[in-house]
Amino acid sequence: MTAREATARERTDDSIFLRYIWPVLHLIKLSVGPKDLADLQARYINRLARGERLVHQTRMFPRRADEILAGGSIYWVIAGAVRGRQKLLAIEEQKGDDGHPCAGLVLDTRLVPVRPRLHKPFQGWRYFKPEDAPPDMAGEEEASGIDALPPALRRELEAVGLL
Repeated sequence: MTAREATARERTDDSIFLRYIWPVLHLIKLSVGPKDLADLQARYINRLARGERLVHQTRMFPRRADEILAGGSIYWVIAGAVRGRQKLLAIEEQKGDDGHPCAGLVLDTRLVPVRPRLHKPFQGWRYFKPEDAPPDMAGEEEASGIDALPPALRRELEAVGLL
C-alpha cells in the first residue's frame, strides 16, 4: 500500500469513526393546531412578545439526546407534510402542567422552511435520520409550483403517479 492510499484509508476510517462517536440525529413531530408554517411562526412571535422561551414539552425524554444535541433539529409536520424545522438547543428535565416529569425541548427562534414532503400522522415524536430529512428551502419564502399544492391534492396526484 502506498503512502497516498494509507492516508486516504486513515481519512475514511476517521470519518467513519467520528460519525459513530458524534452522529447527528433529528426529531420529527406533528404540530397540532397551526394550519401552515406562517401560523406556527405567528404563534412563536406571540410567545416571544410575552417574554416566554420557545420550549416544547413532551412526555418522553429522548434516550439519544446527545446525538440530537450534536446539531439536530425538530422537523414539524403541519397539515400532512413536513414543512419546517428548528434547531434544538437543549433538552431539559421539566415538570408538566399535571406535575409529571417531562422533557422540555428548547427551540431556536428561527423556523426554517423545508421542501414540503408528505408524512402520515403518528403519535408522539420519532427519531429522524439526516438522510430522511427534506432539504431546506434555500431562501424561498413561500412554496411555489408543485410545492404550493394543497396536501390533499398533492396526495391524490402522487397516488395516481402524476407526481
